[in-house]
Amino acid sequence: MIAGILNPRRLWQATALTTMRLITHRRLLAEQLRRELLEQHAGNMIGGIWLIVHPVFLMGVYVVVFALVFRSRMGGTRELPLDYTAYILSGVVPWLATQQALAKSCSALIQSASLIKQVVFPIDVLPARAVLGALVPFAVMMAVLMVYVLITNGSLLLTYLLLPVLVAALVLWFLGCGFLLAATTVFIRDVRDLVNMFLTAGLFLLPIIYLPQWLPAAFKPIIYINPFSYVIWCFQDVLYFGRFEHPWAWPLMIGGGVVVYVLGCRAFQAFRPYFGDAL
Repeated sequence: MIAGILNPRRLWQATALTTMRLITHRRLLAEQLRRELLEQHAGNMIGGIWLIVHPVFLMGVYVVVFALVFRSRMGGTRELPLDYTAYILSGVVPWLATQQALAKSCSALIQSASLIKQVVFPIDVLPARAVLGALVPFAVMMAVLMVYVLITNGSLLLTYLLLPVLVAALVLWFLGCGFLLAATTVFIRDVRDLVNMFLTAGLFLLPIIYLPQWLPAAFKPIIYINPFSYVIWCFQDVLYFGRFEHPWAWPLMIGGGVVVYVLGCRAFQAFRPYFGDAL
């Protein structure tokens, strides 16, 4: 069974098929994404403006707590160029987007059971819609981070030019995890609870609010075996350090994004014929 799923030819076919379906139905995907974002706040007085208010407020809380309450003196050196708040935000922003993408992907198919039973509906867009919606608050939070760095540092780091590369790799992680989690949750509903447990603890299992060297030696393997640590390190290189502080993390993040996307596509296409019966 495992050998069949990991067959190189089938991996390639599943990846190509899923990718082509997303490209072919890109307009449907865009419309589904637009409707999902607007329906989240349908009936509210300010409607879609909440898409901006929520992430701005959350980022404001982090700034107040870590810049004004804790007032850590970390930063201002070559090793740690910016302040502690900027360090935290550089890891929090991609992690919060990841939280939203993974949490929503678990229910992407379950919540759209009626669409899945329609033979003509391209169900590949459902997990993609769920995870790509996380890019909207991600963009808002990234803008807040840039404003904070401009105010406190006077300028942005040149490494910010590498953000498109990281975002592209992050999208591959989102899509791959989204397809995999959406497919498995249809058959094992406990996956949703397991993912939520991981997401709740993730802030403390990743090098976001602390530097790896602050950890006791016995606990360091925890962050190194967590694949999302490499995602965080790459964003910290670009947004905080302004250099390749973790050069070994880059091939693992970018290459890992490709691998996760391929495996996610394969799993989704392998389980696809059974979705209707399970739902």
